[in-house]
Amino acid sequence: MAVKPEPSAPAAPAPSATGASATVPSTAVPQIQLIPAAVDGALDAAEEAVDLLLDSGRAPGDVLVITTGERHPWATHELSFGEDAYWALHDAGDDVFYADAAALPRAAARPVVVVALNGGSEETAVAALPTALTRAGTLLVVCGDPQRINAMLGAGV
Repeated sequence: MAVKPEPSAPAAPAPSATGASATVPSTAVPQIQLIPAAVDGALDAAEEAVDLLLDSGRAPGDVLVITTGERHPWATHELSFGEDAYWALHDAGDDVFYADAAALPRAAARPVVVVALNGGSEETAVAALPTALTRAGTLLVVCGDPQRINAMLGAGV
């Protein structure tokens, strides 16, 4: 069962923020929040995190959601209209944007990045987390197996 994250102020230091900042080129270190979830529950946990973020006052355009396995249904639907239309939504920055890990290099930074470790190859997940950390302005929320996440980030979060 997923654990809902606590609402957090953008600049509040987190007790879970760690030395993972070595992968972030700027001096600002995003808060890292872990939501324990099984692979088949990671997407649901990410959805709950997004709902809580929005309910606590985050603007929808502040949030980027990344999946490592199956695409989020929103991304699948929007991609049915073509890549150009899909990326135009990203560039507009008006709403939560959902992308798979393969698209992460193209995704722009947003204040909050939520990663759902919902499957995919180990290589995909290992590559996605450090890149997601560089895209997160103030908060990185990772939904998945805590031991696996800690191993990938190289620190206890």
